Amino acid sequence: MIEKLDAIIDRYHYLEEKLSDPSIIGDQKQFAKINKEYKDLSEIVRASEQYKMVIENISNARLMQKDPDPEMREIAVTEEAELVEEKAELEEKIKMLLVPKDPEDSKDVIIEIRSGTGGDEASIFAGDLYRMYTRYFETRGWKTEVIDANEGSVGGYNKVVLEIHGEEVYGKLKFESGAHRVQRVPETEAKGRVHTSAATVVVMPIFEEEEINIRKEDLKVDTFRSSGAGGQNVNKVETGVRFTHLPTGVVAESTEARSQHKNRDIALQKLYQRINDIAKEKTYNEQKETRRSLVGTGDRSDKIRTYNFPQNRLTDHRINLTLYNLDRVMNGDLDQIIDALVLAENAEKLKGEAR
Repeated sequence: MIEKLDAIIDRYHYLEEKLSDPSIIGDQKQFAKINKEYKDLSEIVRASEQYKMVIENISNARLMQKDPDPEMREIAVTEEAELVEEKAELEEKIKMLLVPKDPEDSKDVIIEIRSGTGGDEASIFAGDLYRMYTRYFETRGWKTEVIDANEGSVGGYNKVVLEIHGEEVYGKLKFESGAHRVQRVPETEAKGRVHTSAATVVVMPIFEEEEINIRKEDLKVDTFRSSGAGGQNVNKVETGVRFTHLPTGVVAESTEARSQHKNRDIALQKLYQRINDIAKEKTYNEQKETRRSLVGTGDRSDKIRTYNFPQNRLTDHRINLTLYNLDRVMNGDLDQIIDALVLAENAEKLKGEAR
């Protein structure tokens, strides 16, 4: 492990030097790329240096146990026991930090929240999820842009589509795709009975054009009128956009936004993701199945989480996590849930490597 850590530390110092190179500073794209890798290595470098120091201190403590003074020997034995425990903890932490990251984790995302089964209460709950996520984004300093919002008839939203920009956005939000179920007495319920409703969340990473090898001549583009709520609300302009990738037959379309330009961007992102998923399935099938076992397919029928308001209880069904602080969660305190999901995914990856 020490040799591997030394190689990482060497790489970290090499990147540090590159960041002060005038030719790199003058190239914004190259500087951003190197700076990202440098930041990504920072935590493991700190843990590595701490680990090496602990090993050195263990060695010193063992030397102290040869001291003729019995009191000094006793202190050294106690110190060694504490350091050995710290070493084991650091080894576990470093193992987790060495787990290869999903290359998509650093990407910005498009997130879509829709009301599901449950009528008006589902729309109200979709609005609650929107506020929950918005507060979480604020705590992380992420920037948000509302692409489309369709309000419910008694409050909340039938649909909200957002773009989120920041650091490691997809890495934190990828676990949110799926069906979110709520159990509570609806505001619309006169008799005080607990109802079950649902809302769905889809999280999609934003790809850069150069990341996906798609030739323009391989794309068929169609525009069409987006269907609205009917009557005067029907869109009379061709704002909907559909892309067909001719070599694979993959189709993606968007009617989410009110402008054709924005729908073009969203449809293209959907196409990138679907083609990227096909490529990943061929090359990393085992890794993808491991991830799916935890994260889910992203299909809207996947029930990933239950929000039980009468008991102030939240349950994440993928990792059997139950918390009794739902009030805090709904105020954007998602770190405990997301950290547990990241830990579970890394543990699965470690098991895969061990096999």
